Amino acid sequence: MKSEIRETVILDGNRLSIEDIVLIGVGDRRVELDSAALARSKASRAFLEKEVSCNRIIYGVNTSFGPMCGKIIHGDEIENLQLNLIRSHAAGLGDPIKPYMAAAVLAVRLNSLVKGYSAVSIPLLMRLRDLINNGVAPYIPEAGSVGASGDLVHLAHMALAVIGEGKVYYHEKDGSWSLHDAAKLYKKLKIPKLRLSYKDGIGLMNGTAAMSALAAFAIFGADKLLRLACVNAAFAMEIFGGIDDAFDEDLHDAKPHPGQVKMARMVRDLYEGSENIIRREDVLKLINSMPANGEPVFETNVNVQDVYSIRCTPQILSPVSEALDYARRVVLTEVNSSNDNPVVIPEKRKIIHGGNFHGQSVAFAMDCLCMAVAELCNISERRINKMLDKNLNEGLPEHLIPGQAGLKMGFMGAQYLATSTTAENRQLANPVGTLSISCNSSNQDVVSMGTVAARKAFKSVSNAKHVLTLETLADMQCLSFRNSEGLGRGTGKIYAILKENFSVYDNERIFHDDLVKFRKMLFSSNILDSLEPYCC
Repeated sequence: MKSEIRETVILDGNRLSIEDIVLIGVGDRRVELDSAALARSKASRAFLEKEVSCNRIIYGVNTSFGPMCGKIIHGDEIENLQLNLIRSHAAGLGDPIKPYMAAAVLAVRLNSLVKGYSAVSIPLLMRLRDLINNGVAPYIPEAGSVGASGDLVHLAHMALAVIGEGKVYYHEKDGSWSLHDAAKLYKKLKIPKLRLSYKDGIGLMNGTAAMSALAAFAIFGADKLLRLACVNAAFAMEIFGGIDDAFDEDLHDAKPHPGQVKMARMVRDLYEGSENIIRREDVLKLINSMPANGEPVFETNVNVQDVYSIRCTPQILSPVSEALDYARRVVLTEVNSSNDNPVVIPEKRKIIHGGNFHGQSVAFAMDCLCMAVAELCNISERRINKMLDKNLNEGLPEHLIPGQAGLKMGFMGAQYLATSTTAENRQLANPVGTLSISCNSSNQDVVSMGTVAARKAFKSVSNAKHVLTLETLADMQCLSFRNSEGLGRGTGKIYAILKENFSVYDNERIFHDDLVKFRKMLFSSNILDSLEPYCC
């Protein structure tokens, strides 16, 4: 595990943020448990222990699971019941989810359990904390959850790591992740074997931690994508001499969707002070200065309105921004909730059997996010096409080729990346949250597919990074032919940063290498964490 001192996130079940989840997952934060939350957890556990001692029948504690809940388990076997549940449901297949996401799953589940409504044993909470802080992440195959009784299959694989079975990842000091047999690694790290008590197995598994952790990473990536989309929109305005009134504040106040007003302001702030933006009054002066020759109709070569991929950027990005806000709100609620069954509320002397484990809210939010990200690709791909097509690009070289066209191909081949990936993201925008299939002997007769939706959203975000990376490279290539010295306040600052890692593409290099370098710079650094500093 990385040895440097890390900041600590205090988990209390109520304040875990999207950024916290990501930073814990990648190993930049450790966790501790809030003392008041720990006290609530102890009270919840004590109440459950009392109820068990009074022979109260409680689902998943002294009954079997799902459609077999009518089978009452003898007291001598109720701890073994938890172990059997984990092993039987660790039935996932496919590639494993990324280790840093699996580490985040641990944190999300721990945050929910420490709210004090799950009544799991205190040693279990401490084990989850210690695994996170020691850089241990579960091996979780990507396929298996229907997202209804929680992420049963995914969290069963997580639970294997808790009890020291199966495979786990270890975060090495150099930042890499290595795969190990759990029992052997725990012996090396001197992590003692944990014996599960009643409610511990189902407490680990009956929740939405897997879909929520994946969703957090999707939202985190989509936030950066939206900021880059604003940057690229501002660059496009400057490259093509866009007309300023499309971003006029009064225009958007007349149609005050919050996302539209926000996006217009952001792009406008980025190009503020530009020498490349055309003012509407200058357009009118140019047209009025042209001789009409007495004809009832005459044609002007002056651009009267920009194409939609430039002029309608605020209106197009408005629902994208609002969908992202919606997804963030839903996932923040989910990760700071008790999504268990049953829920134990000791102060009201209640053990409530219900369905808080159901992931429909996350599923809908992630399906919506996929639509939003697909739209980011749509507008980006169209602007790329405008930049490359000599019939549309307003005097730029065809395919942005410096030098002899024909012998060199410029961005011709790279456009296929944008086109094909945009098509793939349009397909991923189809919802899965409405595709319920009854299972579990029809006990789970309406399921959410929330984890499938979250996986799909993360894939969509990753794809969109390809497209917007290419657009940014195309912007930089365009600006090598345009007035880059006259860029606006924000665009000029960003251009200067990007230019340090940019060279005009002249067919002397493999294009893939430029894409890899730029993608990493855009999305693995902090240059897009906020656009506000560039607009000051």
